Amino acid sequence: MVRYLDVTRALSPGVVVYPGDTVPTITKRERDGFLISDLALSSHSGTHIDAPDHYLFDGRTVDRLPLDLLIGPCRLIETPATAIGPEDLEGRLGGATRLLLKTWFSRRTKFVAPFPALTPAGAAYLVEQGVRLVGTDAPSIEADGSDGAVHRTLLGPGGGVIELLDLADVPPGEYGLIALPLRLHGGDGAPARVVLEVRP
Repeated sequence: MVRYLDVTRALSPGVVVYPGDTVPTITKRERDGFLISDLALSSHSGTHIDAPDHYLFDGRTVDRLPLDLLIGPCRLIETPATAIGPEDLEGRLGGATRLLLKTWFSRRTKFVAPFPALTPAGAAYLVEQGVRLVGTDAPSIEADGSDGAVHRTLLGPGGGVIELLDLADVPPGEYGLIALPLRLHGGDGAPARVVLEVRP
């Protein structure tokens, strides 16, 4: 029997927010006998997916990400490292094209820096090994205050990045990944619902 694990952080005003980003607000109101909510948030609020356009300004927007990038087998590995380099990844990929990084940040409910992030060398190593999609439980795939090199390396070949996953209770292993961002026309990124499929 197939089981599914929801690894999405609930989108709420209390979700972890990268400094400078919009704090989500959700205003529920009654109108004509029904409820409706008004949302104010960033395209990178909560669990979200970065499209190449986020750093490359090249028109490859989130609504154009191919479904075969966002859906399929993935490998989840755990690392205690804060600066995640090739030495933390070597021999652990198993030919995966989709990789999720579980770190100590999954149990955090407030922003803190430094947080676990790929180094430029780590990002280059993943691309060299054929990884197309990288996810992390941290607020960003690269260190706070970086110059965007990690994003550009990962997104340049047409890849994607998933940030702020909730992997706290998920053991390392092989899963099926379903990571679907809002189909935000022209978006540099979008909040996403991310689910892992567990097969017996």
